[in-house]
Amino acid sequence: MSVVRLATVVLAIMALGAAPKRPDDPDRAVQKIVQSPAFKAAAATLDRDHDRMVQDIVTLTEIPAPPFKEAAKGKAYMAMLQAAGLSDVEMDAEGNVMGLRRGTGPAGGSIVVLAAHLDTVFPEGTPVKVRREGTRLFAPGVGDDTRSLAVLLAYVRALDAAKIRTRSDILFVGDVGEEGPGDLRGMRYLFGKGKYKDRIKAFFSMDGTDAARVTFGAVGSRRYRVAFHGPGGHSYGAFGIVNPMAAMARAVDQLYLTKVPARPRTTYAASVVGGGVSVNSIPADVWLEVDMRSESKEELAKLDAHFMEILKEAADHENAARDTRLGKVTVTPKLIGERPTGETSQDALIVRTTAAAVRAAGMTPSLGASSTDSNIPISLGIPAVTIGSGGAGGRAHSLDEWIDVAKPESVKGMTVGLAAVLAMAGV
Repeated sequence: MSVVRLATVVLAIMALGAAPKRPDDPDRAVQKIVQSPAFKAAAATLDRDHDRMVQDIVTLTEIPAPPFKEAAKGKAYMAMLQAAGLSDVEMDAEGNVMGLRRGTGPAGGSIVVLAAHLDTVFPEGTPVKVRREGTRLFAPGVGDDTRSLAVLLAYVRALDAAKIRTRSDILFVGDVGEEGPGDLRGMRYLFGKGKYKDRIKAFFSMDGTDAARVTFGAVGSRRYRVAFHGPGGHSYGAFGIVNPMAAMARAVDQLYLTKVPARPRTTYAASVVGGGVSVNSIPADVWLEVDMRSESKEELAKLDAHFMEILKEAADHENAARDTRLGKVTVTPKLIGERPTGETSQDALIVRTTAAAVRAAGMTPSLGASSTDSNIPISLGIPAVTIGSGGAGGRAHSLDEWIDVAKPESVKGMTVGLAAVLAMAGV
């Protein structure tokens, strides 16, 4: 056999064993979208109407939305969705507000969802007046997640101005219950009982500002309120009897001696405490709230089981250490929140497409995991990621939370989500 023929045979064998080329190429698809005249026209609208978007941020931020009390902001946002020209605008039974932008496909077909949450972590009565310093806006909840709500409105207006039609319908949602005690109640309803639950083919949650972030992993959590009860009594006259606060203190101390893995990342926090009646009384009742999280279902279950052991040992230790003639210390843990773990495969089209949109904007994708509205669709096997709204921000969940609305970086970041959503909806 000649050398030439041998080389030909070898190359043929290698070709047979090579992996077939993928039919989808997200980078090429996204580049085609962002380089199109229509997308450039939409981006130009985002730039031209940027001040209007900023005003929407201010308007919405200054409507308080504590956990379970998002109705006022929801009604205001619903009116904004209607004014933006969406159809089927409504508030569902859980308080989510939404509007549909019809695609060219048959009515009742699959849809792409883009959601941002209405609620903040701040309790009722927290001042929410926006303060502006240069290009920075300061107020509780301004970045988490009010900017995202305003960006969704800007997208609708930009798509209409550029006359962009998608094949799939796009559902724009302002949802409730993302933060803390809300326990993702808005998403649980949307995917469990909502009218669109069987039509959602892809889900984007917009949360925070970092446009380079692509959150594909769902960090699970278990949250407890633990009640410690004892007989109580006078701090002097009943001195020596069991004290539920001592048991609670021991439980916290033992929790913080617990070693957890760095990978998969697993954490815990003793976060809120309360109880007692006066400084000169041994309390009868105290309580503690604890948050435990992990990227791994198995690690979260191990930590949860260990915490239950800690609680039992803390009560037993106190009952053995002090007088129980008036009664013993008891411990009652109540689960007040649970978020599922999981992930959308990094090889999934929605992840690769979003990463391609980040690259198309000249940024480097940062893939990771977090606890967001995407936890619910991810746990159901529905392709989902959480993305940023653009610009910059910091101090989330604090009274001095801020975002930067300098136009160039703001608009640049906004184009990422728009390109990713269009690629998944089809244009």
